Amino acid sequence: MVKNAFVFGVDYGTDSVRAILVNTSNGNTVATAVFPYPRWSKGLYCNPAAQIFRQHPLDYVEGLEFVIKSCLQQVDDSIAQAVVGLSIDTTGSTPVAVDAAGVPLALHSDFEHNPNAMFVLWKDHSSIQEADELNKHAADWEGEDYLQFVGGIYSSEWYWAKLLHILRVDLEVRNNIAGWVEHADWMPFLLTGGALVNEVKRGVCTAGHKGLWAAQFGGFPPNDFFNAWDNLLDGFAEKLPAQTFHAAQPAGFLSKEWAERLGLSEKVVVGIGLMDAHAGAVGGEIEPYYLSKVIGTSTCDMVVVPTEDMHQKLVKGICGQVNGSIIPNMVGLEAGQSAFGDVYAWFKQLLLWPMEQLLSTHQQQDGKLLEFYQQLQDTILINLTQEATKIELTETLELSIDWLNGRRTPDANPLAKGAITGLHLGTDAPRIFKSLVEATCFGAKAILERIESEGIAIKGIIALGGIAQKSPYIMQVLADVLNRPISVHNSEQTCALGTAMFAATVSGVYPSVQAAMAAMGQGFGLTYHPNAIVVPVYEKRYQQYVELGKSS
Repeated sequence: MVKNAFVFGVDYGTDSVRAILVNTSNGNTVATAVFPYPRWSKGLYCNPAAQIFRQHPLDYVEGLEFVIKSCLQQVDDSIAQAVVGLSIDTTGSTPVAVDAAGVPLALHSDFEHNPNAMFVLWKDHSSIQEADELNKHAADWEGEDYLQFVGGIYSSEWYWAKLLHILRVDLEVRNNIAGWVEHADWMPFLLTGGALVNEVKRGVCTAGHKGLWAAQFGGFPPNDFFNAWDNLLDGFAEKLPAQTFHAAQPAGFLSKEWAERLGLSEKVVVGIGLMDAHAGAVGGEIEPYYLSKVIGTSTCDMVVVPTEDMHQKLVKGICGQVNGSIIPNMVGLEAGQSAFGDVYAWFKQLLLWPMEQLLSTHQQQDGKLLEFYQQLQDTILINLTQEATKIELTETLELSIDWLNGRRTPDANPLAKGAITGLHLGTDAPRIFKSLVEATCFGAKAILERIESEGIAIKGIIALGGIAQKSPYIMQVLADVLNRPISVHNSEQTCALGTAMFAATVSGVYPSVQAAMAAMGQGFGLTYHPNAIVVPVYEKRYQQYVELGKSS
């Protein structure tokens, strides 16, 4: 083990990028910085009503430079000089059209304001039609089942559906695109000085779960498969490498340009990129057969299974099973909900609408009104939670479906819609909020049941992320609904910590990511235990949820 070494873990989330500078000997964070994406925060290049969510590459580039420099400003020069590795996680699937040099088209002046030339964020559902077509095409294809490792259903949130949609709707992008690159793959390419798109090292995490890569296929599906779907895709599969890499492998060294921009050494090793929730599972010290739930705006549920234990099992209706996508030499299973915290955020915005209208029509800025609005923003979910806890649990309460952003798992369906039933004149905001909390927990139970019904026994549940850390009420309801104890990891930044563990591995501080986890893990704190009194009631309400979902 290398002594006195430090690494960066960089976590690109939906709204901001965070970096932590970590002591590899114990996993302690010595500096941290956050950069909210300025263009994204203004709502630029997005159309929520059309489910279009795009992010400008400058948000990512500017953010990286800011968070790394900010961290270095918080520590002595001796620590800066002892940085040996840097790894990155991102949302996914979040791909972008690039030119032959691997530069996103939006970084060229002709495309700088074209949303189709920007990163297509994971939650962008504009390619629903393309995903539906791919599912039908794969079912009719006389040959290999190319959807067998992604649960049998391809999603509009993923790589190929998004590519075809962009090619169809934007002739200028189509005429200039030389490659289609995931955010998680582009960042290491950028930092290591990549100059040609065919030099991009594709991580198995995004390639396997989102891009249909599989060792069993010899790589990505062949060009014939995609060309037969739509000839606009002709040639794209041939541009992709057969080889992929796991996140415990290095992408290269920090380039001279980026070493100077960041204030780091060119000897810093940059790791292969991966998706945020997968990094979070590592930061949360995932173990075989433990369900690791990263709970935030959406959820990502992961399990690792030793390769030899899978015995060619195929888990239907999840987001993928990929060898090495989380831990090398283990099959990573991914599932999740398209909206969890976003469900509560939607309800919050719904309730704030009258106040926002009042502010927008007020002829003069009213300081007291603005102050009251800010206070309302900060406290509304807290107050709703307090009131929801006072409502007696019965089988006849209002009931909701959580698919406000479609359904990711089980059985992906971006067209699925949310619902609230049982409304009456006595229904108030806390009762609706309570039903929404229950719905998100019921969605989590559906995932657990699907994984276990497919022959993967779950030994325990690990919870990570902001909601796990900050909402005892939601976590207790979740434990009651699942009827399982839930252990909450101590780290508030498990995704960034996970990438730091990978950085410690790729830079040679530790021989394996498991060794890095053992040395740098922060352990577990609170455990939520199910309340035996309410478990039977929640089980009955869950069955009502299932029946309601069939008609939604």
